[in-house]
Amino acid sequence: MPSQLVCRPERDLPVAVLRVSGTLDRLTGDALGLAVRRSLAVQPVKLLLDVTRLKVADPIALGTFGSVVCQTAEFPNVPIVVCGADQGTSAALAATPACAGVEMAGDCAAALAEAGRQPAPDRVRVRLRPVPEACRQVRHLVDQACTGWQRSEFTATAALIATELVANVVRHARTTMEFTIAHRDGRITMAVRDGSRHLPKTLDPGITDAGGRGLRLVRELSAAWGVLPVSDGKVVWTHLTPALP
Repeated sequence: MPSQLVCRPERDLPVAVLRVSGTLDRLTGDALGLAVRRSLAVQPVKLLLDVTRLKVADPIALGTFGSVVCQTAEFPNVPIVVCGADQGTSAALAATPACAGVEMAGDCAAALAEAGRQPAPDRVRVRLRPVPEACRQVRHLVDQACTGWQRSEFTATAALIATELVANVVRHARTTMEFTIAHRDGRITMAVRDGSRHLPKTLDPGITDAGGRGLRLVRELSAAWGVLPVSDGKVVWTHLTPALP
């Protein structure tokens, strides 16, 4: 009989809880990776992975989980806490180098209470329709956010990048999108999540070409940027850092 793995999101924000039950092996490892990536894509403060009812039949399958941990180390850079792991699961995680940064907790309820006491990050999130007006709306939102956080030095660049990210969804993905701008440790992070699984590519258009410069502009203006694929679409993200004196 094939192995079964059930990944059930219990909550998303501000702290995400993903309850995992069943058997983890080479056949179900990808399902765990996809579920974790999807929970991280909403950019929670912390992700609690409840594995109380998980049996690790093949520790090699944790490599998929480890690859997600590594992939999301820069974005969304959300702490992951594994709750309720038995001795075998704990040993398998400890033996997986890519999972070295994962925290462990004995009880998910206690970990959730602890995470809830942490201060909320500076973050603004809005849903937008795939219409040209969305570009004007996101510029206004970025201006308000940067002003409110007293980081007006980011406003012009952040507004330009946000416009390009949203315009790409309007032109290509054509789905409802979720735009997020956050401020932490002096850095501005922006992300746009849409419902298209088509991953964007940077182009090098010629002088006479009418388009194709949007993502190249994002790449040149950002300290870092990337794409996080999820089962129902993707998240395109970017970081802005203060200019060196």
